[in-house]
Amino acid sequence: MSKPDILKIDKDLDKEIDEVEKEAIKGKINKDLEEEILTELEGQRNFLPNSIYYWLIALIAFSWSLYQLYVSYFPVNSTIVRSIHLAFAMVLAFLIYPIAKKPKFLKKIPWYDYLLAIIGGLGAAYIAIDYVGLSNRPGDYLLRDVVIGVIFIIILLEAGRRVIGFALSIVAIIFLLYDKFGQYLPDIISHKGASIEKIIAQMYLTTEGIFGVPLGVSAGFVFLFVLFGSLLERAGAGEYFIKLAYAMLGKYSGGPAKASVVASGLTGIISGSSTANVVTTGVFTIPLMKKAGFPPEKAAAIEVAASTNGQLMPPVMGAAAFIIAEFLGLSYTDVIIAAAIPAITSYLALFYIVHLEAKKLGLKGEDPSKLPPKWQTFISGLHYLIPVIYLMYVLIVLRQSAQMAAFSAIWLLMVVMIIQYPFKAIFIEKRKVKKEDFFQGFIDIFHGMVNGARNMVPIALATAIAGIVVGSITLTGIGQVLLDVIDTLSNGNILIVLLLTAIISLILGMGLPTTANYIVVASLTAPVMLQLAQDNGFIIPAIAAHLFVFYFGILADDTPPVGIAAYAAAGIAKSDPIKTGLQGFAYDIRTAILPFMFFFNTELLLINSVNEWDINEFSFITNPIQIAIIFLTAILGMFAFASSTQGYFMGRLNIIQRALFLVAVPFFMLPNLMVKYLHIPNEYISYLIGLLIWVIIFFWQKTSKK
Repeated sequence: MSKPDILKIDKDLDKEIDEVEKEAIKGKINKDLEEEILTELEGQRNFLPNSIYYWLIALIAFSWSLYQLYVSYFPVNSTIVRSIHLAFAMVLAFLIYPIAKKPKFLKKIPWYDYLLAIIGGLGAAYIAIDYVGLSNRPGDYLLRDVVIGVIFIIILLEAGRRVIGFALSIVAIIFLLYDKFGQYLPDIISHKGASIEKIIAQMYLTTEGIFGVPLGVSAGFVFLFVLFGSLLERAGAGEYFIKLAYAMLGKYSGGPAKASVVASGLTGIISGSSTANVVTTGVFTIPLMKKAGFPPEKAAAIEVAASTNGQLMPPVMGAAAFIIAEFLGLSYTDVIIAAAIPAITSYLALFYIVHLEAKKLGLKGEDPSKLPPKWQTFISGLHYLIPVIYLMYVLIVLRQSAQMAAFSAIWLLMVVMIIQYPFKAIFIEKRKVKKEDFFQGFIDIFHGMVNGARNMVPIALATAIAGIVVGSITLTGIGQVLLDVIDTLSNGNILIVLLLTAIISLILGMGLPTTANYIVVASLTAPVMLQLAQDNGFIIPAIAAHLFVFYFGILADDTPPVGIAAYAAAGIAKSDPIKTGLQGFAYDIRTAILPFMFFFNTELLLINSVNEWDINEFSFITNPIQIAIIFLTAILGMFAFASSTQGYFMGRLNIIQRALFLVAVPFFMLPNLMVKYLHIPNEYISYLIGLLIWVIIFFWQKTSKK
């Protein structure tokens, strides 16, 4: 089914969105209705609690979360963990996602889906069930092993088609065909071809393919962070972030849109999913933006841009941060430190764009008397920040592993969820604690664990199927072939290589989730980018290339014609999905230039120096004054770019002023290249030139107003 049809799944969906819109304008948020809309937008089966299907799925999902918590504390062989992790995902995939996203398939689970769930689950679990036997016969596998492997891969690809869409499964099939029939292809990309037995051994029976590093990261780190975010959302943190942002910013020009940006940024910290972020915050902010005077397409596009960029925000980062760390042998903390300035700068620039749009449209802020009280709203949810702050403290200050940090933060959060209702009853509502107050926390924990597991199904399947691509690269040696092909196409020009990589990421990302897109494109192109950069005289840390790919994978979520986040927002705003996607991408152009900037200026990643003999080794900038200068000049550079693209500053910009703002951008964000190619004495002079351009335009606009 095509993405545009996703809004036609259920004829009642429009009525549900209308109901949410009415509630949002009154300042109310319905969490259960949000979850229902999200599952319908994603084509999931959504059963009521009085259904046996509901409890079957809920108990399996809850068991998966319990299993992941258990193996996080009690060490288990990593291959066995990956096997059971994927088995749970396979079972839930066929129970939750129908063969086709049409109403008749959404109402019940047919017999063949139970059969596929059982076969798929057992196929994934086979690696754990016969772990000792497989370990004792490496390279000398039984016919049984190969047959089970063939059947499992076929069922895995079908599960991926249902959950993620056709694109990733098709990419995996192409690579499998390349593995088998490589000898029949043109010489430049040919290889001797592999037997079925060798392919199955590589992809299924070892940790080089499906059960490789990406799935290992999904099972080891990602699940816990997604579970943490799901529990935090269920506890009420998402609603708190939205109301707090609205209370603080609602009175300013374009206030609801600014609140949308801030709320989506805060929600992105705990979510890591563009579509979930759109629905969670968008059902509240989009109606308010429309009420404030934003056209439906712009209201939806602002939410899309804000929610898509939520994946840039540490610590979750759409799960890719964990895989980047694992691929490069870095600590997870190093990845989120490097990603911090680009992510925050991107969000501030979007906030600035929203301000410019509000000024262009002549919008006023909300009446302060209609807004939630600031101080009371802020105080009401402070307890939600305790586990978040604790998580960041353990990660960044204590430098513990991501797995243990998330594990301990989850238990702290569960304690907060249990005591918040009795605390509210005693100290806020001034009444006796009822048994419902005590049990509500446990009910929320149960639903949070169920939702966490459901949210993990696409990630687990995406990492497993992407493992086929990684395994094919190892099996066939296509990486070196691709280096030669891209080198020939680009004539060794690193800028052309970056543009090709960006285009590939955007195209693949239209059908692939961010994590899978990152794995596929980074595996193929990151080594090429780094090698050609070195050939051009640039010593680039490997993390810069991997973050480059990651950023463009994220941008694909709102890129027409199939940007799923854009369709979700359009459904809420009752706007045209294509126009929404185009407008959202226009807002996100600022994000598209950031990867080029930090690729050539790694100070934006706070990287001070790189070991030219091992580009995975680097040192961070630690001088707080230098960090502050880098941060502030990056903001000025992004604001200049935003003003140029929006054509507005203190008033509308003429063509010369827009061009001047564009010229200022590299002086702020690429001072090292300005020093190298313009022979400027040092980077501070480059910053001053950029600042001078700002001042010239400021006085130009000020005098023209008079």
